[in-house]
Amino acid sequence: MPPVALRRLLPLSFLAALAIFPLSRAHAADTKPPSPLVDDQYARDPRQPIDEQYTAHIREYTTLPTLNSPLTDYLPASKTVPTPAKVLGDVSGAPNMLPYAEDVYRYMRMLAAASPRVRVMTIGHTEEGREMIAVAVADESLIKGMQDNDARLAKLADPRTIKMDDAAASQLIDASTPVYYITGTIHSPETGAPTALMELAYRLAVDDSPYIKYIRSHVITLITPVVEVDGRDRMVDIYKWHRAHLDQNYPRLIYWGHYVAHDNNRDAMGMTLNLTRNVLNTYLGYHAQVLHDLHESVPFLYDNTVGDEPYNAWVDPILTNEWQMLGWSNVGEMAKLGMPGVFTHGDFDTWSPGYLMFLAAMHNGISRLYETFGNGGADTVERILTPDEYSRTWYRQNPPLPKVLWSQRDNNNYEQTGVLTTLYYFAQNNKTFLRNYYLKSKRSIEKPLNAGPAAYVLSADTPSRDRQAQLLDVLALQHVEVNQLTAPVTVTLPVRKSADGKQEAAQQKTFPTGSYVVRMDQPYSRIADALLDKQYWAPDDPQKTPYDDTGWTMGSLFGVDTTRITDTSILKASMTPVTPAAAAAKSSIVGSGSVYLIDNNADPSLVTLRYRLRQLGIAASEAPFTAADHSFHAGSFIITQATASELDATLTALHLTAYATASTPSVPSHPVTAPRIAMVHTWLYTQTEGWWRQALDKLGVPYDYISTQTVAASPDLHAKYDVLLMAPVGQANTQQIVDGLPMWGNPLPWKKTDLTPNLGRIDSTDDMRPGLGYSGVANLGKFVEDGGLLITAEDTARMAIDLGLAPGVSVNPLGGVKVVGSVLATVVNDTASPVAYGYTTAPEVYSERGLSFNVSNLAGPGAYRRFAPSDHRTTGRGSADDPDAPQGRPPVQADTQPKPKPWQPAPLNVEQTRNNPYVIPAALRPDVVLRYADADHLLISGLLDNGQSLAQHATVVTAHLGKGSVLLFANNPIYRGETIGSYSLLLNAVLNHDQLAKSGKP
Repeated sequence: MPPVALRRLLPLSFLAALAIFPLSRAHAADTKPPSPLVDDQYARDPRQPIDEQYTAHIREYTTLPTLNSPLTDYLPASKTVPTPAKVLGDVSGAPNMLPYAEDVYRYMRMLAAASPRVRVMTIGHTEEGREMIAVAVADESLIKGMQDNDARLAKLADPRTIKMDDAAASQLIDASTPVYYITGTIHSPETGAPTALMELAYRLAVDDSPYIKYIRSHVITLITPVVEVDGRDRMVDIYKWHRAHLDQNYPRLIYWGHYVAHDNNRDAMGMTLNLTRNVLNTYLGYHAQVLHDLHESVPFLYDNTVGDEPYNAWVDPILTNEWQMLGWSNVGEMAKLGMPGVFTHGDFDTWSPGYLMFLAAMHNGISRLYETFGNGGADTVERILTPDEYSRTWYRQNPPLPKVLWSQRDNNNYEQTGVLTTLYYFAQNNKTFLRNYYLKSKRSIEKPLNAGPAAYVLSADTPSRDRQAQLLDVLALQHVEVNQLTAPVTVTLPVRKSADGKQEAAQQKTFPTGSYVVRMDQPYSRIADALLDKQYWAPDDPQKTPYDDTGWTMGSLFGVDTTRITDTSILKASMTPVTPAAAAAKSSIVGSGSVYLIDNNADPSLVTLRYRLRQLGIAASEAPFTAADHSFHAGSFIITQATASELDATLTALHLTAYATASTPSVPSHPVTAPRIAMVHTWLYTQTEGWWRQALDKLGVPYDYISTQTVAASPDLHAKYDVLLMAPVGQANTQQIVDGLPMWGNPLPWKKTDLTPNLGRIDSTDDMRPGLGYSGVANLGKFVEDGGLLITAEDTARMAIDLGLAPGVSVNPLGGVKVVGSVLATVVNDTASPVAYGYTTAPEVYSERGLSFNVSNLAGPGAYRRFAPSDHRTTGRGSADDPDAPQGRPPVQADTQPKPKPWQPAPLNVEQTRNNPYVIPAALRPDVVLRYADADHLLISGLLDNGQSLAQHATVVTAHLGKGSVLLFANNPIYRGETIGSYSLLLNAVLNHDQLAKSGKP
């Protein structure tokens, strides 16, 4: 993540920043630390002995004196409290040593047992059952009084409890101590934080220097030393393998967490991972004011607190000033300590609320993140920087060294020094930050009267209670309050402008009883507003390269109608608080009879129902029909051999309703089986497919998990599987997927051994290098030709096209279009396709980079040429709309062949088909299921430039080969737990895998 300079300077006045809320005389006096003169404010207490051996090792392992500070170049001694060396066998940050998470925990519990200033709490477990902990460190009196302190902080967090009384808040602030929460190693290859935090906890508990004592008496420091515990243990295994095979290449960390790798720091919106929920629950459970996440990448310490433009549009401006205060203070303090390479501007947009630390920003706290220099292990390595990294610029006046021998101890020095200087500044201004915490909470409650809106409403008359309930679950995980109307309410909608720029007349909308109201007069209104609102990133924004997604509107991505209400009368409507579980309280069976009909509303839970009730025969209608006084969509389930007792509990849990009737409806239908599925992964990357695995696991869909190496060794895949899923690999090209990793060097094993007990749990191989290979390509082709369904997306869809598995489909050249993680509108092009079952309204989908497809009636050479002829005319006589007239000959009758739409193959005339082996037989021509909307209606949220190059082109295509089909997604239908609304495009295909061939029967 190389830093980049901002295009304009954002000057900071500390006096202006501190004036967010003026300090009273009493508070100002309280913030003055009892330290000696400034020159020796960092000095240790000379009366306290140091641990001579530990201190000697710190200095030995620090490669240059300037890479340490007076705060961390020694360790105080204690007769009763063990140092990290008790568990590690050496100092924190020692070379060639990485501890497992359980070793870190063992030390933290030893520390707590020996010191009344330390407390250890279990905060949850990972997907693989490993423990996560939090460690609190402060003066003994603060630790003993944590429960009472938390009760006071809880009132500041929700000022409704004190009737928004500023005087009462001041009393609480005077009596309270803030909580500063630090987390480490969410990214598993970033290995330094656990040992740095072990030693930090010891220093805070033992050191009697005035500097540390002041921190300890004015702040409760909360530490989670390992966030991604599953990945940490795997990373330690890999490092042990490396140390045992120093002359060989070592395996890459292909799995971090159970599901995702780097993207575990993008889950703060969807809240799908245990680690995200555990950290948020801890942050809010202890009512912390700061969440500070420790990362590693750039030299030597990048404090991204200030970040880069643009700032998230939903945060309180108080927070953006706090970012400036903390960031610049941090840089200034470490400059005084003479530590090079510390800066606070860089390549980080501070726009997306998906990052772990941004949980605080969206819940009235302060988000912070460090990037220190890491070596991806504990080796001491000479690092040679690029000019971009070591150049001096306005925000990096003391840049990193161009070349440095860098150790894990150097990294630990920077992490600890940075955190300690921040904690000291935070302690000095603790009442200011507590007051701001209260103000941000109060202003969140006052949001309807200030910034707006008043509320969001999720109507009770939604066709899909399943998707609506899942969105409500996300809000509940974010600790957002939800109410339910106890009577209908009518509100005035915001006035909009018409296409000609004139204001339209105000409209009213009535919401029925049972509708869900997300009020904005609540403490966590900002996260609800940020998730449910629309985002717009201007194409001409000076920051041309957004760091991550630019749009994430949850209502759109979940396919749930969420109405933004500015009319404050909604807040006076009759409503009552509701929990997500109450959303399923509606009766699951309506009517009576022995035939049960379940409407298809593109509910992901339909696939869960099919697998839970696999013993039952279930059919899907092939057309809409009416029965039991209800209109059913194509793809609706018809169950004729079941009892109410078999269905009731399952339907209720899945937010589904069955309509009982006496007879089977007269509508064409086909059986819906529980198909045999395999998820195919590469050994290149496993993150993006990890979101697919997580979705299937949550839905209760069984599947085998196989690698491309297994595909290469399996010539008869269709004998074992009906459906193969190939999720996006992650910006891989076809050749990489086919080739795998380079075959030179030594084998790269990924399997469980005595040396690596944590590897091979998800999948294993003796050698990660081989890829799909051309035997795998042949086996995939045979699988489809034999009648199988291959589902691909993004780069694997490109792969299917490149390998000839999708005749008539090609990738649409971007043509200048710019999309960066945005939400785009689509149109259902083939309403009869089983893939589109339940989608009466076209889904709004996530697009990472603007991929789309062209389709043709021709395969191979000329296929693209025959697709969608250009609309422009050649140079000649007349206007742009006139026909040209070649001179010297009579007019020729114009070509009457109809012009194809961009989402349709060009029609073929007799001349084009004569003796042409490239013409695709009618039964094998590709079908466009979904296409992107017209250019004027394409962008829902995020960044879109030159959208006309993408508009109307195919989004989802079914290609045909032999007896089977290949489903190609230009969008990613299952992404970060945020795209529930497009899940059923994939799940419909799975359930109707044998109906996608033109004949309907492969």
